[in-house]
Amino acid sequence: MNVSELLRLLRTEHDESAARADNLREQIGRLTTALAETEARLAELAATRKVTESLTPPDHAMAPAETATVYQRIVTAFNKHPGKVFRVRDLHEHLGLPTDEPSINVTRSRLGRLVRQGFLEQPGRGRYQKRTTSVTSACRPPAAPA
Repeated sequence: MNVSELLRLLRTEHDESAARADNLREQIGRLTTALAETEARLAELAATRKVTESLTPPDHAMAPAETATVYQRIVTAFNKHPGKVFRVRDLHEHLGLPTDEPSINVTRSRLGRLVRQGFLEQPGRGRYQKRTTSVTSACRPPAAPA
């Protein structure tokens, strides 16, 4: 490799590095602008929150989040009535849930999952009850070898 070829390679690498540096400077400019806009928006949101909190009466309490999920309510209903066979609509009425078809279908899916997980059983089509294990078979000692 001669000196002129080495100088040409150095010039090419210099030009590529200069182009990359220019590109990075442009990105830094765009990111700096985006950061400034985001920080301004955060300041606006903080001010809005402060004003809203100052206008809210002190006795205004946040509504407590629903403590039990629908799954928990379903499981609790079956635990309270382990021998009872529920139809989906009857379960909805028992839990005070809406009885429209879309809600019924969602609960039907939930009950299907609970059946697959082994918590419930389906003694008949559209009927669900808590799965019970036989106490005698669960407590029976293993048979002695002959």
